[in-house]
Amino acid sequence: VGGQGCLQASKAKLQAPPVTDVSGKPQSALLAVGAVAWVSCALQSRHALRKKKTVARSVVPVEDCFVDEETMLAKSEFPIKPDDLVKRCKEVLVAGVGTKDGGADFADDFEFCAPVIGPLGKKEYLSALGTFKIEDGFPDSNPNYHFFRVDPFEPDRVWFQTRKVGTNTAEFMGKPATGKALVFPPEAYSLRFNEQGKVKEFTVGYPVDRRIGNTGGLGGAFGYFYGVGRPIPVPECKPYSPSWQLRLLRFMTRISKRFQGKRVEE
Repeated sequence: VGGQGCLQASKAKLQAPPVTDVSGKPQSALLAVGAVAWVSCALQSRHALRKKKTVARSVVPVEDCFVDEETMLAKSEFPIKPDDLVKRCKEVLVAGVGTKDGGADFADDFEFCAPVIGPLGKKEYLSALGTFKIEDGFPDSNPNYHFFRVDPFEPDRVWFQTRKVGTNTAEFMGKPATGKALVFPPEAYSLRFNEQGKVKEFTVGYPVDRRIGNTGGLGGAFGYFYGVGRPIPVPECKPYSPSWQLRLLRFMTRISKRFQGKRVEE
């Protein structure tokens, strides 16, 4: 309370008309003293607030932190059961997710979305498929699909992961082969279906751990470009680099911790 009263008094003092000397000029020294007093009271108020007793909050029981996936999926009203949905997902992957059947497995409202590219509609996605021709430049490319599971919160959606590998042994994007063997980070993918088993949504290229592999932590097509030494010259197609704002925030955080440490020692 004392800290808050001091803070209010200091604010009132600073808001009062400026003190002047005989010549009518403001006395800057007095204003400086007032500012120092205000800062001092503000710090005292902050210190007093820190000492206040923490308000008790409700804690979620540990057993409620783990989802009962089987029960949730059993209650689902989606007509395609989980095992059949995973099977359907694999069928779509075998068909190249539009690359081999012209999008025959897609619903009319199909949507594609990657970390940077998209959302794209059906026509946009199909027209973009022939742009990169990744399979031509990496004949041995293997997505290594694994970890298929139906989302208990979205029972029409199948999640899975990839661990792509491939060697650039042929021309890629108009450039000669580099012979580089690429190892991608694990990536999260998903396919969402409608009740007729048509694909409504395809999400790709979300790296799970950017530290793995030699593609700069990039997934999707961008990983191929960077991996062979030809990244697209835009920030989104390059390995992650913290912005100057984030670097400044980290610096201020370190300074703040050191300052707090010194106060504790005193």
